[in-house]
Amino acid sequence: MSAKDLLEFIDFSSLECLNENPAHPASHVLKQGYREDDGLYLESDTDEQLLLNIHFNQKVRIQSITVKGPEDNGPKVVKLYTNRMSLGFSDADSVPVAQQLELTTKELSGEPVTLKLTKFNSVNILSILIDSNQSDADTTKVFKIAFAGTAGDVFNVAEIKKQEEKS
Repeated sequence: MSAKDLLEFIDFSSLECLNENPAHPASHVLKQGYREDDGLYLESDTDEQLLLNIHFNQKVRIQSITVKGPEDNGPKVVKLYTNRMSLGFSDADSVPVAQQLELTTKELSGEPVTLKLTKFNSVNILSILIDSNQSDADTTKVFKIAFAGTAGDVFNVAEIKKQEEKS
């Protein structure tokens, strides 16, 4: 089963983003049409951190994530958590991270980052903590966040092994 855009499975009514600038909300980087326009972006408010809690309307397998942002204040350290009801900044340090990414400027240009399939095989909620940005600027800016994978409870060991060989 090949990976596809998981946009249709995001429950936007439950989307939560902590420390977002109200003029530049998380919906700008997730919704079709908006996320293709770099003029519409997500920006942090009081410091460089952002925490998104994204609910899906059914279980999904996330194979890759695309995070697009500017080279100067785009995301750098990104921590991904799975199936936490409502993760807050104070909880993030005490909860195990499913995967931590350190994004390069090449990846910020829109290159998908492959995830560990065993950690993202049955996801109802994905929490994304953007911990820092490329230049330690006061705020972090994100142009696009997209996920590729499949929906449902399918667990294919052969596909996981194939993905791990690529990594």
